[in-house]
Amino acid sequence: MSPVDLLVAAGVALVAGVINSIAGGGSLILFPTLVGLGLPTVAANVTNSVAQWPGYLGGVAGFRAEYAGQRGRLLRFGAVAVLGGLTGSILLLTTPSEAFDGIVPVLVLLASLLLAVQPLLTRRLAGREARPGGGDPVWLHVALFLATVYGGYFGGALGVILVGVLGIGLHRLKLANALKSALSAVTATVTLVVFGLFGPIDWAVVGVAAPASLVGGFVGARIATRIPATPLRGLIVVFGVAVSAYLFARA
Repeated sequence: MSPVDLLVAAGVALVAGVINSIAGGGSLILFPTLVGLGLPTVAANVTNSVAQWPGYLGGVAGFRAEYAGQRGRLLRFGAVAVLGGLTGSILLLTTPSEAFDGIVPVLVLLASLLLAVQPLLTRRLAGREARPGGGDPVWLHVALFLATVYGGYFGGALGVILVGVLGIGLHRLKLANALKSALSAVTATVTLVVFGLFGPIDWAVVGVAAPASLVGGFVGARIATRIPATPLRGLIVVFGVAVSAYLFARA
């Protein structure tokens, strides 16, 4: 990429980091930008995943207090996320790129629609009472595995999926949101290792986009309470649907 392309990638990564902190969905901005700058879809996907990894660490740090007493659950769910992320990233690298080109418009559309219904999902889950004591249901582990497979393969709006699954399974929205950040970080770390070793990553893009994403996440966290998330979410959803339509036409 030219210096101008790298500057564009860094600027969009900065915006994506801000968006992730305020409303979520930053991948729906950075991924199509990398495709538009000339990266093949698989290379754009893995580069996007690696570039946004630093932002997940900040999310985990922000929820430290919520993890008290959750060591066993974090270890169990974290192991599931490792297996799911590993499976998804291996599927991405071992299946034909044509298969990814065919499914990615559907994934972008799905991620956009999930982002659109996130407020409704959050309100419904907030009304649930805490689940009585006992072990977590088996179906929850299966659902988390499938969600993190998706996260390893593509990852757009993974946080929305995880909050929904955990909120339904645990009936504790604040805890679900905290665990979502931890499991997203685990999945992203797995993909970082797999894609870093075997994926077609554009390291020049990562070199400028990863720090920008980290700064954007920090800035977004500072201004999240001042910017209405609903209009921003609406813009991201409209943009994501438009990108999906473009990718459908391009496939």
